[in-house]
Amino acid sequence: MISLSPSRTLKALMTCALMVFGSLTHAQQVFRVTTIPEEAATEQVRKFTPLASYLEKRLGMKVEFTPVSDYPAAVEALVNKKVDLVWFGGFTHVQAQLRSGGKIVPIAQREEDTKFQSVFIAKTDSGIKTLADLKGKQISFGSQSSTSGHLMPRHFLLQAQINPEKDFRRIAYSGAHDATIASVVSGKVDAAALDITVWRKFVGENKVDTKAVNVFYTTPTFFNYNWSMHVDTAAELRERVKKALLDLDPATPEGKEILQLNRATRYIPTTPENYKGLESAGRSAGLI
Repeated sequence: MISLSPSRTLKALMTCALMVFGSLTHAQQVFRVTTIPEEAATEQVRKFTPLASYLEKRLGMKVEFTPVSDYPAAVEALVNKKVDLVWFGGFTHVQAQLRSGGKIVPIAQREEDTKFQSVFIAKTDSGIKTLADLKGKQISFGSQSSTSGHLMPRHFLLQAQINPEKDFRRIAYSGAHDATIASVVSGKVDAAALDITVWRKFVGENKVDTKAVNVFYTTPTFFNYNWSMHVDTAAELRERVKKALLDLDPATPEGKEILQLNRATRYIPTTPENYKGLESAGRSAGLI
């Protein structure tokens, strides 16, 4: 048996403690990112992995991107500090703010998110040309928590004196924008509402035949998506993340790839006030 002097024992204990503390510190140097599942998980990984790699270099710590199963899961993940950064829709940001008691901080949004729109689509031979033509039809929204796939389409329907619960034969919720398009293409529903940028992406990639299915109504503009963090995250780290996002430059190969994948021209600062209109719309529509 080896006997240590008190001083050597103390030194050994301090060394162990430092090793443990160092391990814990290292373990905490993992920056966790997720997003609302506006598209399939494989597409989310494809879109956001390059951004995670970029943030890893800018922050000097390991960055992990992990998809979640649904919109509420993204809200709960940030509210409960299971992740550090979330790509929210405007309405999920509002839900997270309310759920957390005002502890969620929006740090950046795409330039496109200052004037966002939703589109309503239907088969071109369906006879559906206006919102009024949706009465008596089977309609799909995206996720119930989606801004552009549910809240704002519902808001504009109500403004047009159309009550989905009373005027539609059936309401479906696809869960994601790509699934929404598929539901119209397949004939599962007569028409649907979704994010205009996802629609444009599908059209641009020839994933939908606009001779068969196309847009018949585009909504007025509204604020939408943002990157959000928890107020309990160190302010210095929040600022570094914000600066990294704002510094993405489409003139560089890396910046161009990330911005194109995120369907963005650039990222700009945002404030909580930008989402007050969505909160009002949510209350008016009975979703809050």
